[in-house]
Amino acid sequence: MNKPYRVGMVGIGLMGHGIATSLLRHQHELCFLDHPGNQPVDDLLGKGAVLKRSAREVAEASDVIILCVTGTPQVESVLFEPGGVVEGLGSSSIVIDCSTAIPSSTVKIAERVAEAGGQFLDAAMTRTPKEAAEGRLNLIVGAPDELFRDVLPLLQDFAENITHGGPVGSGHKLKLLHNYVSLGFTAVLAEAASAARHAGIADDVFLEVLGNGGGAGVVLERLRPFIAADDPSGFRFSLANTLKDVGYYNAMAKDVKAPHRVAEAIEALYREVNDQGHGDRLAPELIRILEKY
Repeated sequence: MNKPYRVGMVGIGLMGHGIATSLLRHQHELCFLDHPGNQPVDDLLGKGAVLKRSAREVAEASDVIILCVTGTPQVESVLFEPGGVVEGLGSSSIVIDCSTAIPSSTVKIAERVAEAGGQFLDAAMTRTPKEAAEGRLNLIVGAPDELFRDVLPLLQDFAENITHGGPVGSGHKLKLLHNYVSLGFTAVLAEAASAARHAGIADDVFLEVLGNGGGAGVVLERLRPFIAADDPSGFRFSLANTLKDVGYYNAMAKDVKAPHRVAEAIEALYREVNDQGHGDRLAPELIRILEKY
């Protein structure tokens, strides 16, 4: 077994709960921030995790603090607002940001954490809550080489595939590239599935043709249960988060002066369905929304 760490977590949502479960399974001490956005935590408390009332208290009780929150504004809030993580950092504290965030902000956040005496790395996640609970996440890490080597054993306790993308910010850059492709494919396939139904194509035939050809892949398999049986659980990702991530991708593309015309069209589609009040619905349900246009 790797050496046990005192780990503090902020964000026990669908992904964070799985990470917490994996850490406890590997005998790490765990505390976490009490927050209304958490998933039910009785199982974690029953396995020895400790509830804390502020992010500062989480940091004070931890060697490593893992942030698993929605995006850049939430990361900045939990770190720097009064009672935040930086107030409780020790001289050897490490902050691991597993959120999806704007890379230019991530670099500035790392600088502020260093000024407060801590170390910072971004470790963006892919895969689903199921793999998180199994300790089989994919992580894309932005960190100095030495820090990456130091934390790798801990990361391996809740992730299966770990890629060191480069310096701080690289994890978030690669995550946005990944999510743009994934969510872009989702938009394309949702429009195609809707058009197929309008055109009188049977769902099973549509799935067979795409699955045997150029439409095959992870995104199609995540959407397949919804196309076949109105089951959205294959892709438990809200349309609100979809809009956020594609918007972050476009912000990054602008920062680095990269072309993003297709991404702007995809963001416009997701913004439209969010403006219609569909933000809480899951990504596969975009098919049904578009079908009713």
